[in-house]
Amino acid sequence: MRSRPARGARVACALGAALVLAGLSVPADAAGGPYVTVHEQSVSRSLAAYGQVEPIAIVRLRAVEAGTVGGMHIVAGSELRAGEVVARMTGPRVRALLVAREQQVQAARARESAARHVLAIERRQFDAQLATQQALDAARAQLAAARAAARTAQAALHEARSLRTVRAPVAASVLSVQAANGEQLVSGQAIATLQPAGGLWVRAQVYGADATRLRVGMTGRFRPVGGGAAVAVEVAAISPALGADGGTRIGLVPTAPKPPSWWANGQWGSLVLDGPTRRMVLVPTRALILDRGHWWVLVHTAAGDQPRRVVPGPAQGWWTAIASGLSAGQQVVATDAFLDYHRGIASHYTPPD
Repeated sequence: MRSRPARGARVACALGAALVLAGLSVPADAAGGPYVTVHEQSVSRSLAAYGQVEPIAIVRLRAVEAGTVGGMHIVAGSELRAGEVVARMTGPRVRALLVAREQQVQAARARESAARHVLAIERRQFDAQLATQQALDAARAQLAAARAAARTAQAALHEARSLRTVRAPVAASVLSVQAANGEQLVSGQAIATLQPAGGLWVRAQVYGADATRLRVGMTGRFRPVGGGAAVAVEVAAISPALGADGGTRIGLVPTAPKPPSWWANGQWGSLVLDGPTRRMVLVPTRALILDRGHWWVLVHTAAGDQPRRVVPGPAQGWWTAIASGLSAGQQVVATDAFLDYHRGIASHYTPPD
C-alpha cells in the first residue's frame, strides 16, 4: 500500500469542505484520507443558452380605407388602452363613402315604408274579400325583405362611420409609428405597430446534441445581463426547423403572473433549462485524469490503485458526475491522482545527450 504525505490529508479536508459548500453529503472518508468512496445521487443535466426578451406577436394598425390621417398623438413608447383612439381618417374619399352609405340607408328606408304601406292595403282588401291569401303573403315577404335591406344599409353606414376612427384593438405599447398627421394613406397602409400588453417571451437558440433533449414544458431560469433576479420560465414552443446557423429556436414564457421591472422588449440574458434527472456517482473533479483523449480515474482495489476509464457527466461545484465507468461504493484516489497515474513516466523517455 502506498504511503501518503501529510499534505494529502489536508487536501482531502479541503475537498470535504467544498462538498459541504456545494450542498452535497460529505462521505466519511473524504476528510480522513487520500481515497473517496463514490456515492450515487440524482443529477440534473441542464441546458445553457443565451436568449432575448421579445414580443410573442405584434399588431399593425392599418388604414382600412384611403384618406388623410389626423388627430394622431402617439409616439414610440406610448401606452394605449384597449379601444383608445389612435387617429382619425378624413378627406374626400372618406366623405364620399359616408354620403353614399347615407343615401343607401335613405333609399332602403323608403322601400321599407312603401312595402309597409302595400301590406296595409293588402290587409284591408283581404278583410273585404277583395284580395287573396297569396297576395297578402307576397306583401308580407316584400316587407320582410325591405326591412332586412334597411338593416344591412344601416350596418354599412355604421361601419363607414367607424372607419373614420382608428382605435387600439387591445391594451398595448407603441413600438413604432409609420404615419403622420396630414399624410395621405392608401387602403391597407400601416399607421402604427403595437406590442400587446403582457405579450413578451424569451427567444433562444440551442445547438448540437442538447437540442434533442428539448421538450415543451421544460422549466428553467432566465437571468438578465448585468444582474437582476432570475425569472422562472417554461418552454412553450420549439421551432420545427433549424435556423440558418444550425440552432433550434425555442420560445419560453414566464411562469410568474407578474415579471420584474427589467422584463422588457430587447433584454438579453442567460438561460438555464433543467433537464431530466438520472442517478449518477459523483467524484472529486481533481480525481479525473485526461490521457490520450479519454478520462480516467484511479480506483483503489486490493491489488492497488488501478486506472479506470470513465465518461464524465455534468459538474456540480468541485464534484463531477460520472455517466459510466464507476459504481457506487468504489473508492477513487482523490489526492495527487494525476501524479500517481503518471508515476514512472520518466522511465519511458531517454534524456538527450
